Amino acid sequence: MAQRKFTAAELLPGKTYRVVKAFTDFDRATHEVGETWRFLRKNFVPYYDGLSLFVEREGREIQIRLQWSAEAQGSVIDSFSDLVEES
Repeated sequence: MAQRKFTAAELLPGKTYRVVKAFTDFDRATHEVGETWRFLRKNFVPYYDGLSLFVEREGREIQIRLQWSAEAQGSVIDSFSDLVEES
């Protein structure tokens, strides 16, 4: 059965995700293969094309900032299901 395709904006609150292909966020932090977190919520700031993912990792809430433009993390956001999987 094929995996569901989704963007970073379509993560489901309460679901757990695992990184299957490393990616770098807006703050230049690398999210390595095997990193696991529970998705809490998102925030989008249209003026800056800023998409923030709020996740719980190792008992702490963290923010993963992305910018939805071709020059930044647009391809990361658009192909998020190639980088993370529901676990």
